[in-house]
Amino acid sequence: MTNDSSMDRARAAKPIWHPELARYAQPDQRRAIWQLVNTFVPYLGLWILMVYTVKAGVSYWVTLGLAVVAAALLVRIFIFFHDCGHGSFFSSPRANTFLGYVTGILTFTPYHDWRVAHAKHHATAGNLDRRGVGDVWTMTVEEYRAAPRRTRIAYRLYRNPLIMFGLGPAVSFLVAQRFFRKGSKRRERNSVLITNVALLAILVVASLTIGLGTYLLIQLPIILIAGTLGFWLFYVQHQYEDVYWARNGVWDPVKAALEGSSYYKLPKVLQWCTGNIGLHHIHHLRPRIPNYKLQRCYDRVPAMQAVTPLTLSTSLRSLRMNLWDERQQKLVSFRSL
Repeated sequence: MTNDSSMDRARAAKPIWHPELARYAQPDQRRAIWQLVNTFVPYLGLWILMVYTVKAGVSYWVTLGLAVVAAALLVRIFIFFHDCGHGSFFSSPRANTFLGYVTGILTFTPYHDWRVAHAKHHATAGNLDRRGVGDVWTMTVEEYRAAPRRTRIAYRLYRNPLIMFGLGPAVSFLVAQRFFRKGSKRRERNSVLITNVALLAILVVASLTIGLGTYLLIQLPIILIAGTLGFWLFYVQHQYEDVYWARNGVWDPVKAALEGSSYYKLPKVLQWCTGNIGLHHIHHLRPRIPNYKLQRCYDRVPAMQAVTPLTLSTSLRSLRMNLWDERQQKLVSFRSL
């Protein structure tokens, strides 16, 4: 009964401009295919060039420089994977699933397993009473003060930038995603198995062709750099001082999207590499809008432009925001305690 009434309130609370977003939630096959071409072709080209630099004995710094560019393209590939998970990249569910598995293997992420966790993130973003799945661990000030010392230490370590953006991506993409999540269903477990078998097959083929050492010298920096960039994007899109959090009884999905998901305004090159995901407030309002239509939606729906953007410089302040203060209704630092 409570869930039904909450859903009714959510539907009733939608603003008059909300239906305008629906016109952008239609996939465009030509644009989708062009995105695949303008991303996969240079990514493959960089891989070939990096194999050459390693085999020819060129300074490894050159290879690492190329790996940074390849990592940026891999972030973009992950956005395609992300869109497939929302059923928005192609109009065909089968095409989305196929591409989701391919891009999932390239990004070391099991498609259906991630898709379920991410759907829960969208359903619970900004809801204090439904934290814990597909989000960044966030404690309230009261919870932190009441927690045992070992929990406070663990939380501080988790929130340490060196661990979150250094060790975190390595553990997540190389280790954690090789295993089933607790309570996962058969389809999610199968996606983990398929991804692991595919990655093992790639290792075997690489060993028989370019050599395992060459593969690791190229793949590891790419996945780790891309993972760090991806972790930062996800973090800053929901962790900033004036972000929205509310208890279940008053939680508003529209506010959670507009005030709990940032508009991360990036330079055009970075916006391209990140597949427009910085327009995260629009994405949370209408997840079925494909990445290649987010900017158009922003340009043509005035209400989307009313959100104060985060920039590269202002977003760095988010690193100091660690605890949700329910009294002040904002994120605060450990030092504020």
